Amino acid sequence: MRDDTGATVPVPARVRRVVSLVPSLTETVAATSPGLLVGATDWCSHPAGLDVTRVRGTKNPDLERIGSLRPDVVLANFEENRAADLDALRASGLPVWVTVIRTVREALVSLDRVLTEACRLPRPAWLDEAEDAWRQETRERWCRAVIPVWRRPWMVVGGETFTGDVLARLGVENLYAGHPERYPKIPIDRLREAGPDLVVLPDEPYRFTAEDGPESFPGVDAALLDGRFLTWYGPSLVEAPAVLSAQLRRTVRGG
Repeated sequence: MRDDTGATVPVPARVRRVVSLVPSLTETVAATSPGLLVGATDWCSHPAGLDVTRVRGTKNPDLERIGSLRPDVVLANFEENRAADLDALRASGLPVWVTVIRTVREALVSLDRVLTEACRLPRPAWLDEAEDAWRQETRERWCRAVIPVWRRPWMVVGGETFTGDVLARLGVENLYAGHPERYPKIPIDRLREAGPDLVVLPDEPYRFTAEDGPESFPGVDAALLDGRFLTWYGPSLVEAPAVLSAQLRRTVRGG
């Protein structure tokens, strides 16, 4: 089997134990076959009440603990996890399946492969529902936006990102979509000078709120969006178009 990077992964014929190092992938497996998960990161918050061994964070996983869980496969992502950690897991003899997800389409294809090839599961009905939810073609752009994901320093969504593709499909033009970096650091004065019609402020990874974020963009409409629906790929894709469209509409209509 080959993962999204093209690397060969020695996935066993039957998978009984899975460790996930990505919150979205943890929710993906848990929604499909919860008994398969034996380990997940401290950041894996969905589904609520997930009872598995925690293996620290996405950027500093506890490699010894992961090995002690004897997983049949470890699920990772090219952006979320460090190559050095994944190489160390492979060196210890563990199969590591790495996903590459930069668009909604890539997410739908990759999730199918994670479940059916990496985890040896049947394709779930919720994945068909997610494809149906995103089947509509990209709408005509109705606003130009900047999309911060951090402050101190300010960082925004740049080119080739899942978040940028989600918003583009909802008619939001990312002013930094052409930037060579995926999450460039841009000073706040330059963000204002870009002339956005809208500033999109998710509640993760930085938790922007009505009191923390909009004040930096005076005179610009601020859309406070649910970060899980904007940045996660997995079962949340089923509801994401409707939830995010409603939140954007409320901003445009003044509440």
